[in-house]
Amino acid sequence: MIKNELTSSLLERFLRYVQVWTTSDSNSAGRGNQPSTKNQFDLAGILESELKSLGLEDVQVTDHCYVYGRLTASKGLEKIEPFCLLAHIDTVEEVSGKDVKPQIHKNYGGEDIVLKSGDILSPQKDLALAESARNQETIITSDGTTLLGADDKAGVAEIMTALEYFSKNPQAKHGQIEVCFSPDEETGHGMDNVPLNLIKSKYAYTVDGGHIGELETECFNAFKSEVTFTGVSVHTGTARGILVNAITMASNFVTNLPRHESPETTSGYEGFYAPMSIEGSIESAKVVIFLRDFDSESMEKRKALVETLAKASAASFGGKAEVCHTQQYLNMKDGFKNRPDVIENLVAAYKKAGVQPVFTPIRGGTDGSRLTEMGIPCPNIFTGGHNYHSRTEWASLEQMEKAMTVLVNLIEK
Repeated sequence: MIKNELTSSLLERFLRYVQVWTTSDSNSAGRGNQPSTKNQFDLAGILESELKSLGLEDVQVTDHCYVYGRLTASKGLEKIEPFCLLAHIDTVEEVSGKDVKPQIHKNYGGEDIVLKSGDILSPQKDLALAESARNQETIITSDGTTLLGADDKAGVAEIMTALEYFSKNPQAKHGQIEVCFSPDEETGHGMDNVPLNLIKSKYAYTVDGGHIGELETECFNAFKSEVTFTGVSVHTGTARGILVNAITMASNFVTNLPRHESPETTSGYEGFYAPMSIEGSIESAKVVIFLRDFDSESMEKRKALVETLAKASAASFGGKAEVCHTQQYLNMKDGFKNRPDVIENLVAAYKKAGVQPVFTPIRGGTDGSRLTEMGIPCPNIFTGGHNYHSRTEWASLEQMEKAMTVLVNLIEK
């Protein structure tokens, strides 16, 4: 019934949402602006209107661009513990999310998908795409000039379509469900102003994962390290014995980071050092590094190594170095120790949908990891999206449909 009634609605919503430009801006977010870009309000307003049309109550968009709504409990089920569903409306800034032109590839059979940009999606190189080809799934891509926006508009569409199911089927019983769509997740600031004055649930679920079956209950510990090198500037023609080049120090520091512990050489539970930017002049240069590790003790060792290498690079050229570590988020694994039922209920919803749960670590973070830190346990559900943050991003309609069905199973009593 879900398939027949709502698959077309799910697709229509998704195609419409990805065409709304909602790219966030990490620099703006870092200056304390939320939302970091005003255009995120465009999608927020659309969702506000649609939530109201689906019969949710207390629907609103906050000043910080969070969309909130509440599906009231069925009669007689008011005492069932409520929970909250979350997804984020922004897309990453590294690849354009403006003027997205989604392309639909029905009954995909395994041929290379050549995008307008010249990028190629090949099942020979993408095992998930090869699996979708075997099942002849409907694949959705951009035209290659932008990202697609499945991260996380697939999650948004799945939540909205699940709510549509209950709007169209009032005989389907459920407890109270809260919904929150957040801005600026991609900047790491998605939960900075989450409306906890509105959200009453004591546990939640983000819909922001990837391949079908993924169920994520742990993530990296994450720190940002800012390393500032100070040199001495003087005319280059009379520099001998005087000039101390901060750019040279910064370059030497980055070169000395462990090459076998970088994002491009690690996977699974392996952590890494990720230089994100380097900028400056002879007198002052700054390196920004992301540190990631699943183990807190190992993270402390990573921070210590950054400090040691920074001081060594500065000393070798006669300059100075300062290191500032900023916590971004923590591993959410421990947050479920006292609420195993949060995961147990989700596993049951997966299995009822015919989906085998696959527990995978998040090599990143989600709004759920931040919420878990705040005391609201929040595992992450797959969306059916793949190749996030790239022009070759794609989504499977059949996997999206399964994610939506998991949500219906989770809600229905």
